[in-house]
Amino acid sequence: MDYFVHESSYVDEGAQVGAGTKIWHFCHVMSGAAIGERCSFGQNCVVSPGVVIGSNVKVQNNVSVYEGTVIEDDVFLGPSCVLTNVTNPRSQVLRRALYEKTLLKRGCSIGANATVVCGITLGRYAFVAAGAVVAKDVPDYALMVGVPARQKGWMSRHGHLLKSPDRDGVMTCPESGLRYREVEPGVLRCLDLDEEAPLPPELAVGKEFYDVLKGGD
Repeated sequence: MDYFVHESSYVDEGAQVGAGTKIWHFCHVMSGAAIGERCSFGQNCVVSPGVVIGSNVKVQNNVSVYEGTVIEDDVFLGPSCVLTNVTNPRSQVLRRALYEKTLLKRGCSIGANATVVCGITLGRYAFVAAGAVVAKDVPDYALMVGVPARQKGWMSRHGHLLKSPDRDGVMTCPESGLRYREVEPGVLRCLDLDEEAPLPPELAVGKEFYDVLKGGD
């Protein structure tokens, strides 16, 4: 076995788990779930049948990933965040054949205690603030805050608020130096690195605390 499972956790027969993944205390990965390489699951997590999780996904404590959820590479799920799979649940009405798809695209982050209502897509590198409730599709790089969640701005791939565009509309991440621009209303793109490309090794390790880089906010 080329992945780690704590003795208190269960990985059912028929589940797929990639090399280098670590599954810590009191977790349950159910038959039919597929998990990629180098993922990490904190304690008390559940991964339901039919769930697809990419590689290098970080799932913090107390997170349940229900059937209908697809998670791409490099996604972060904060402690006790909530994912759902039926918009209008009723105990008396059986809807197991009607689970709604939720897509978490590459590199997005969901903060602690945030809720993502099912049937939506979170764009690449979108950032959902702690405690927010997201009920609509979220664009790439969007920062979503509040209840209901609304877009407050744009976040860089390194998780910093992008601000102070120059006269060409270019905003620069204070940590990485990568440049971003809104190429059309509501569509942000990185000018230096394709959204599907991995980070270069020299940019893949943080070197400064967030408070040092956030400026005058």
